[in-house]
Amino acid sequence: MKKLFFLIILMTGTMVFMSMKKTGDKPYEIGEKVDDFQLQNIDNSWIQLSDYMGEEGAIIIFTCNTCPYAQLYEDRIIKMHERFIKMGFPVLAVNPNDIVQKPGDNFENMQKRASEKNFPYAYVLDENQEVYPKFGATNTPQVFLIDNNMQLRYSGAIDDNPQNPDAVKINYVENAIEAIMSEENPDPSRTKAIGCGIKAKKKMG
Repeated sequence: MKKLFFLIILMTGTMVFMSMKKTGDKPYEIGEKVDDFQLQNIDNSWIQLSDYMGEEGAIIIFTCNTCPYAQLYEDRIIKMHERFIKMGFPVLAVNPNDIVQKPGDNFENMQKRASEKNFPYAYVLDENQEVYPKFGATNTPQVFLIDNNMQLRYSGAIDDNPQNPDAVKINYVENAIEAIMSEENPDPSRTKAIGCGIKAKKKMG
């Protein structure tokens, strides 16, 4: 009986530990499975990552309205979605910014920006900032590419030239997707994201 009681306590503790795994500070590692999440889209629907992703995965991009770097990449992100959704990798854009500090990134302005640019992909708001810390996102824009097992395969920059799309020499996301489709590991699997720092909510007290 004591052994059974001890086993139950051990299993319960293990389950609690696993459920708490991503509540700490450590972000996802390359090769690690990401948690499913649900956030509100600009059309007022709720997007579930597991339902939204394509046959091969998804291109999760933390971005926003106000960052000049994010704006520089908007047309490239649109083209990326239009190209790679056909290969099973749709773009899911996530706005992680605190709207108190950045009113230009609030939900209404997200809707306005998406309408102006005619975004063909979902654009959701991480209002409670519960998603982006798990990924370890620090900048906008910043890419996290997952495969059809929801495993993180690449994170970082879209390409090597934010200012000039015509001068791009390395398309990191494109190369990573080609590697995955060839059943290889992206190389590099991480790059430095160039952009604006994500505005985290200020702690009360």
